[in-house]
Amino acid sequence: MARQSRYDIDLDPNPANYTALTPLDFLARAALVHPARTAIVDGARRQSYAETYTRCRRLAGALGRRGIGVGDTVSVLAPNIPETLEAHFGVPMAGAVLNALNTRLDAPLIGRLLDHAETVLVIVDREFAALLENALKNSRARPYVVVVGSEGSPSGSEFGDDSYESFIAGGAPDYDWPRPADEWQAITLSYTSGTTGNPKGVVYHHRGAYLNALSNVLAASLTAHTVYLWTLPMFHCNGWTYTWAVTAVAGAHVCLRRVEPQKIFQLIADEQVTHMAGAPIVLNMIANAPLAERRPFPQQVEVAVGGAPPPSAIIAAMENLGFRVTHLYGLTECYGPSLIAEWQDDWPQLSVAARAEKMSRQGVRTLAVADVAIADPQTGQHLPADGQAMGEVLLRGNTLMKGYLANPEETRKAFADGWFHTGDLGVMHEDGYVELRDRSKDVIISGGENISSIEVENVLYRHPQVLEAAVVAKADEKWGETPHAFVELKADSGDVSAESIIEFCRDHLARFKVPRGVEFGPLPKTATGKIQKFVLRERVNSSR
Repeated sequence: MARQSRYDIDLDPNPANYTALTPLDFLARAALVHPARTAIVDGARRQSYAETYTRCRRLAGALGRRGIGVGDTVSVLAPNIPETLEAHFGVPMAGAVLNALNTRLDAPLIGRLLDHAETVLVIVDREFAALLENALKNSRARPYVVVVGSEGSPSGSEFGDDSYESFIAGGAPDYDWPRPADEWQAITLSYTSGTTGNPKGVVYHHRGAYLNALSNVLAASLTAHTVYLWTLPMFHCNGWTYTWAVTAVAGAHVCLRRVEPQKIFQLIADEQVTHMAGAPIVLNMIANAPLAERRPFPQQVEVAVGGAPPPSAIIAAMENLGFRVTHLYGLTECYGPSLIAEWQDDWPQLSVAARAEKMSRQGVRTLAVADVAIADPQTGQHLPADGQAMGEVLLRGNTLMKGYLANPEETRKAFADGWFHTGDLGVMHEDGYVELRDRSKDVIISGGENISSIEVENVLYRHPQVLEAAVVAKADEKWGETPHAFVELKADSGDVSAESIIEFCRDHLARFKVPRGVEFGPLPKTATGKIQKFVLRERVNSSR
């Protein structure tokens, strides 16, 4: 039996010195300390923190009146509008679990996810009401439907049981919401992008949401003067927890229904936006926006980008436009950002190419992540930080999911040996920065040599006419596999041949890493904008 420390005798936690961590406290504090400060901007609509807190309490109270509480799921099918942000507070204030659905999914899949989540109520934006109606046609049980933005019809919408404004009016403005009894209590449910057709339900807890939000505050240098533009979907890892992080500093949330370059430039200039985040495609859209769609602005805008490393040409273009890019790495299972390519003091003095090389690494662990390691996928042995030994990226810490909903087998696999297994392959450099080399399933093995598809893609992105690129393995009788490239060209690129692309790669890669073939055209993507490499693999190998 372990010896009890005298520092533990008669020194137990009690209500005075211990409360469960929850990001719901961020809104309560912001409304108390900065009640008149602008919380939400949506076109002409300006909503203060006091108003926002009141509306969230009304939402929580209205849910409680319907008997919705701990263990119940409330889904939201809406873009980045004020009501989606309100649901991130109002739903868990009722004790329920928020399920923010991907608006880009098709109706049958949405229906299956609603069934899997056992959703009891759906908040849907009028734009997606028809999509939800189709999704519910074959569902096992019909949830109560609340429609946003349809107050003109008697029931709130031709489809739906109530309008959002009418629904929250039934809740008390001073609703005394219950704190979670345990910070391990579920706060949200998010589904993975499901590139294999089998999305998994990722469960977050209050503790992880609280800690990851504060980690984002520090990593992104959010302050009371932060004006955050919602170019990242709130449905994606709850907006990487920026829904709660920006609120923690009482910053302003600028809503954006659709990601359009002209609108982005307009809002940055008009609202003095300081921060934004998104996938690489958002950077591509901004960097390649026509001159007529751009607006000048005096401030520097901090941009967090997740996913594929931004190529040097995009970084240079963004810097010239007034943006500073920081590369992040994470998955749905770890609340979004878990590694950050944190800027070093000497980076601004480097050339754009040298800086892009540093910035393209996935980086070091964020403050909320306890540990990161590179391990041999077969033996589990941890590998040295030499920039050469490639293995699986493992994570450990307080900002990992509770697990997959109703899927104990996948949960056990994900947390085998006390680590979260990302399925990504990479190396760790001597300075502690992790660099991804590939997904384990995307490594190309040619003649016994491993080829990183990311390495080849990075070269392709340096081609001045390439907008997007993906490299997959093509079966080969002699070599086993060889690299095959799929390329989408920029508009007005003129004539670009496969041979010229291959020749460009020869100038920058070892011969065995050069793609043997190139195909042009739009790249298939998941609903969250990730390139579907499995589709490309099937395409190139079925045509043999």
